[in-house]
Amino acid sequence: QVQLVESGGGLAQPGGSLRLSCVFSGITLDYYTIAWFRQAPGKEREGVSCISSADRSTYYSASVKDRFTISRDDSKNTVYLQMDSLNTEDTAVYYCAQGGLLMKIEEFNPDDYTSWGQGTQVTVSS
Repeated sequence: QVQLVESGGGLAQPGGSLRLSCVFSGITLDYYTIAWFRQAPGKEREGVSCISSADRSTYYSASVKDRFTISRDDSKNTVYLQMDSLNTEDTAVYYCAQGGLLMKIEEFNPDDYTSWGQGTQVTVSS
């Protein structure tokens, strides 16, 4: 059973930063994807960023590119999402998710991900 535990959410000021952490366990696949999604009230869940274990390639949605950075620490089984230059539109519940080796990884299709964390609230407000 794959488990993902998120932390690091909270309140930030516009222009501020937060770092989210996703500690995962139980992944037996040699090649898999860890992604961050977010969902604001009344809106569709959208992909934010993802990283492939196969080649360590990373992908970002247009709305966060150049502001967010995804990384991983294999020794800690942890994936991070460093969020800089936050704005109010970044307010959402952020979820960590795990999928297999995805053919269309950049589509950020939630159906491609079989395991999800509980979500962590990020609020950006002045």
